[in-house]
Amino acid sequence: MRAAWVLLPALAALSAYYVYLPLPGAVSDPWKLMLLDATFRAAQQMGHLIHYLRLSHHLIVLNYLICTFDLYQLESISSEDIKVTDTVFDGVEVRVFEPPARGDESLKRGVVYIHGGGWALASARTSLYINLCRIMADSLKAVVVSIEYRLIPKARFPEQYHDAFRATKHFLQPDVLAEYSVDPSRIAISGDSAGGNLAAAVCQQLSKEEDLTVRPKLQALIYPVLQAFDFNTPSYQQNRNMPVLPRHVMINYWLYYFNGNHDLAHALLINNHTALDVGQALSFRGRLNWTSLLPPSFKKDYKPVVQTTGKAEIIQKMPALLDVRAVPLLADNETLQLQPKTYVLTCENDVLRDDGAMYAKRLENAGVDVTLDHFHNCFHGCMIFTLWPTDFSAAFQTRSSYIKWLDENL
Repeated sequence: MRAAWVLLPALAALSAYYVYLPLPGAVSDPWKLMLLDATFRAAQQMGHLIHYLRLSHHLIVLNYLICTFDLYQLESISSEDIKVTDTVFDGVEVRVFEPPARGDESLKRGVVYIHGGGWALASARTSLYINLCRIMADSLKAVVVSIEYRLIPKARFPEQYHDAFRATKHFLQPDVLAEYSVDPSRIAISGDSAGGNLAAAVCQQLSKEEDLTVRPKLQALIYPVLQAFDFNTPSYQQNRNMPVLPRHVMINYWLYYFNGNHDLAHALLINNHTALDVGQALSFRGRLNWTSLLPPSFKKDYKPVVQTTGKAEIIQKMPALLDVRAVPLLADNETLQLQPKTYVLTCENDVLRDDGAMYAKRLENAGVDVTLDHFHNCFHGCMIFTLWPTDFSAAFQTRSSYIKWLDENL
């Protein structure tokens, strides 16, 4: 009995030590965020253990754990009025959300949505995205197409991009739009995080397709990941240890996406892959010069990290690091000028904040109508966390702002 009184406080102290993280004072629901991050870290560590034992790839294990937890949350999602159909668009699985027909039989708006998860996690069939797409379909009276692209490790770049592009292009065909009663002039392409990456890349390619008769009216990018050129932007430096996406985890996702060697992680972290003596990278440097693209409130007192000498072999081993289909922020101005009206949502407590802000500025400089919607109290991934027990006030705040912009502009 006496041992239990000693053991229990010790376990409580260890749990508190594992959960606690120093967070900015303004961040939404800090203790809930710590618990979410601790749960995610524990699941990652379990996945790594199983990977070490060679029983399965750790990302497959992590996704399995996410989906197992997700079964509980699915019960809390209402299915009233919205018709949900699983189908295939040009070989790619999609889930289509359709609002009920209105009495005037007018055409509906359309939204193609691409989920996040580091190109490796989540699904169009998980509760967080089902809930988001249902609410979008209901609030906007729009047909929402949620793309179930293939994931790491079964697919690597450019397969995720190809899936997203094929499914989107299929939906834009006039006969398909007619089948779903969608107005060809009122279609948006959207996505969050890695899905925002795919949405931006798809929009860029669609703008170059000469045979398309229907093009998206809008793109809406939610804390998108848009570049792997500079892992020392102010937001990467400021938020390097922030949940749910610390800097080293984002670098790992890039390496998984490109099927790269994880021994290169430190070289990427210090920008050795884009040093001044790496000739392949020189022509792109001006396209994400954050000293000129970011406002003072983002730059603060952070300094650029530019290596004089680096490792050109990194680009040779992973040429996708400079492929605009993977890193849309590196697109040329001629491509950016062709982009539709754009919404970019960014969060202060997010390593990817500056990716979105720089893209918004480059689009604006190219003459595109852009809304940069920045939230000071929010963190990466926050918009989808609206279901108990992972319901955050920031999620409702960001989701409301995002849907409001779509409603006013689509």
